Amino acid sequence: MNDPTIVVAGATGNLGGCIARFLLERGASVRALVRHGTSRDKVERLQERGATVASVDWSSVSEVTPACSDAYCVVSALQGLRDVIVETQTVLLDAAIKAGVARFIPSDYSIDFTKFPPGENRNLDLRRDFHKRLDKTAISATTIFNGAFAELLTGQMPLILFKLKRVLYWGDADQRMDFTTMDDTASFTASAALDASTPRFLRIAGDQLSARELTAVVGEVTGKKFRLFRAGGLTMLGTLIRVARAVAPGEKELYPAWQGMQYMRNMFDGRAKLEPLDNDRYPSIRWTSARDVLSARQVS
Repeated sequence: MNDPTIVVAGATGNLGGCIARFLLERGASVRALVRHGTSRDKVERLQERGATVASVDWSSVSEVTPACSDAYCVVSALQGLRDVIVETQTVLLDAAIKAGVARFIPSDYSIDFTKFPPGENRNLDLRRDFHKRLDKTAISATTIFNGAFAELLTGQMPLILFKLKRVLYWGDADQRMDFTTMDDTASFTASAALDASTPRFLRIAGDQLSARELTAVVGEVTGKKFRLFRAGGLTMLGTLIRVARAVAPGEKELYPAWQGMQYMRNMFDGRAKLEPLDNDRYPSIRWTSARDVLSARQVS
């Protein structure tokens, strides 16, 4: 395939920008779709990296369709709630089909939502709803599951309580979970976008470890004694989720507190575990471990 054109939606975001960068490094032509009114500095940053930029009205299939013309694959890294994950992605999907694009990679990049019934995780439900539309089409689609972004271990995900020197868990301290850095997810996605033989689902994990194993790793990296902290069982966590959602709904927020708790429950109950993994599909990728992420935090 000579210099294929890959359309990236959401390239002004962190993950989308990384996907665009890795595609350019692999010799692809990248066309980044941005909404009308996107700030000039974001557009110029994409252009400086070598991407072409198409400004579109995300509510108009007729406007997005020519922006997808002559593309081999459309990669979505759009983030948001129903208006984005379901409605805007449907516009993107319809435009890709009308433009004759062969392949589509939706913005999933999460735990495997096919293992959960509706109602357990709001953000996963949105992706499932979009897939009901996607699966009715004939376009070749590939979903990439990567577990949790490993960078969350040092930020938003309240697993490692650095000040208290504790690693929090719910339920079983030996339940292993999947973590993949954003860079590794983007690199794998870029390779998948250029791969004509991808299956419907691909599963990757830069690292797999339990709360007990994470306690040992963070202790070794920091040189400090960390201990496990059991916050409670999964039934208790489920009750807390219901209470938190009733007290502070945050339905228009992407990650209200209860949404993060839903992900925690899904990961600690074991159903989110990704298997089999497709890490070896692209041998050039060198996977980043949780130890690497924590070590980088120490240096910074």
